[in-house]
Amino acid sequence: MSVITVTRFTVAPENVEELRSRHAALVADVKDTGAGLARAQFGRIDETSYVGIWRWDSAADLQAAREIPPAPEAAKAAFSLVTDATVDEIHVLDEL
Repeated sequence: MSVITVTRFTVAPENVEELRSRHAALVADVKDTGAGLARAQFGRIDETSYVGIWRWDSAADLQAAREIPPAPEAAKAAFSLVTDATVDEIHVLDEL
């Protein structure tokens, strides 16, 4: 069963471009591990609220990516620019 993670966070306007760069680096690092990241998106909700939406092939792939270097280090670098981060894991039951 695939899993979608939705991470919501706040970032200061002056840090948005740096965060986008770090997000892209994090995605590349995770994909390089072969951990089953199918897709990653970065979006804006309003001037300071943003979201990362990542789709995983399975819950096991998500767990592996959280543990395999360099992903944890790249995630720490990206998230050092944000506040109020929350993560929802959505286990996909049906795709129509």
